[in-house]
Amino acid sequence: MRDFLAAPGARSSLGLVRGRSYQLAGATTQRVAFGAAAPLGVAGIDLVVNSATSRQLGLVRRVAALISAPGASLRTLLTRVRAVLGPAARIESLRQQQLPVASAPPGQLPGTYLELFRASAARYCPALSWTVLAAIGQIESGDGANVGPSSAGALGPMQFLPSTWKIWGIDGFGQTGPPDIMNPYDAVPSAARLLCADGAAAGGPGLASAIFSYNHANWYVREVLALAAQYAADYP
Repeated sequence: MRDFLAAPGARSSLGLVRGRSYQLAGATTQRVAFGAAAPLGVAGIDLVVNSATSRQLGLVRRVAALISAPGASLRTLLTRVRAVLGPAARIESLRQQQLPVASAPPGQLPGTYLELFRASAARYCPALSWTVLAAIGQIESGDGANVGPSSAGALGPMQFLPSTWKIWGIDGFGQTGPPDIMNPYDAVPSAARLLCADGAAAGGPGLASAIFSYNHANWYVREVLALAAQYAADYP
């Protein structure tokens, strides 16, 4: 079967239609038909292709694989990957928040995204766990790796729509000048401020509602909360 499979959440969020072809990208690009939706066994893994399609896409066999599973338990994920690849496999986790913030003036502002998420939560929404900001930053832009514009026109490390930025964008950490949607030191504090205003500091249903307001999708809320919990475990 050459068709690809998708997790139910991915089918819903991407609007996949059975039998319709979509362009998948690897070393090459191929149009592959969507076959069916089914639970894939690991939370956060969205699509699966067979070996023939993998070769056509130029994926490297038995050498390297990149798994994007931001909502999965890292411990569980590594256990399951090792079960497939064997104990001799070398696995590198790219899930971390120690990426440097490129525009950090030495000694004046948080130097890594981990520090920035912690400081922004503490200063701009003290009752909000920094892990929620970290999860949103990772899911939205890979901590500044992909700053858009998105298909909806969102920009910056926290993927604000310009219309939302006009209302909530602020200068963070004592900076001056117009708030800059592309500047992490403005964007992350602004996200904390927006989440706080939407009730995130209350926790529980209030937090879930605030995350839903940030991106109107139930799968997004689940993914943010799952990844936040994992960051809390990884960075106690």
